[in-house]
Amino acid sequence: MIISASRRTDIPSYYSEWFFNRIKAGYVYVRNPMNPHRISKVSLSPDLVDGIVFWTKNPAPMLERLEELRDYTYYFQFTLNPYGADVEKNLPSKDDVVIPAFRRLCDLIGKERVVWRYDPILLSEKYTIQYHIRHFRRLCGELADCTEKCTISFIDMYRNIRRSISALGIGGVSEDQMEELAEAFSEIAKEHGIYIDTCAEEADLGRLGVEHAACIDRRRLDRIGGYKLDIKKDPNQRTACGCVSSIDIGAYNTCRNGCVYCYANFNRTIVLDCCSRHDPSAPLLCGQVCAEDIIKPREMKTCRDDQLSLDISSAQI
Repeated sequence: MIISASRRTDIPSYYSEWFFNRIKAGYVYVRNPMNPHRISKVSLSPDLVDGIVFWTKNPAPMLERLEELRDYTYYFQFTLNPYGADVEKNLPSKDDVVIPAFRRLCDLIGKERVVWRYDPILLSEKYTIQYHIRHFRRLCGELADCTEKCTISFIDMYRNIRRSISALGIGGVSEDQMEELAEAFSEIAKEHGIYIDTCAEEADLGRLGVEHAACIDRRRLDRIGGYKLDIKKDPNQRTACGCVSSIDIGAYNTCRNGCVYCYANFNRTIVLDCCSRHDPSAPLLCGQVCAEDIIKPREMKTCRDDQLSLDISSAQI
């Protein structure tokens, strides 16, 4: 099974100590976001975990501890956008911290394990098409030796973000604007030896040299791990999403990046409350197990075709 860490929050940036504690313990508890009193016990045994995909905007807190992941196959989805603090409120300096962290991560694990994400693309009077093209070119120049590809996507107008983005004059991106940006990005990326794909976009941009992405990517894990995974597309994701199945170990309303486009945070008050209940030594990312909770082992098996399937109930955790 593949572990996603995490679409719901930035574990490398804010919860790396907790994550390494869970690796050492060999398991993690994950609340069901639709039924909070249901908790899954998810094994982190290297015998069962076929790969880990990290999602982050700043992996710096993890960089000195990557040796602790030597028994795992993993790679990073690293989001690096050209926005200021009006859009990405709590991120450190891109030039002084984030770009150096990107380069350092590549030096440590290789560019095939660092996927650049430029997403979501949003437009306003400040963040125009020409602004994006100019800054995408600059970032390509910075990252050309550090990654193989860049995955892009365009802003989705989720209900919980409409108020915050409308205050900044941000609206949707038209199909014509998508095509203009995709064509320009594809040409710039090609000049720097990088290829472009899109994350969960319905638009067909193939004629511009931009294909659909699989962010939880079986083929990338096969290549990094030196094995073949027998695993199917994730049925819980959108139709245009190419990701294969995974288990997400994050929690909603726990990301402190403060990005105005974030779908995983409902409001600032809830986020502050959840973050205040984080304990790096606890099995749960947020809070503690209570009397009403029901904990059940998550059935897991390796999808590597050269190994026997195992069940979490018999794994050493």
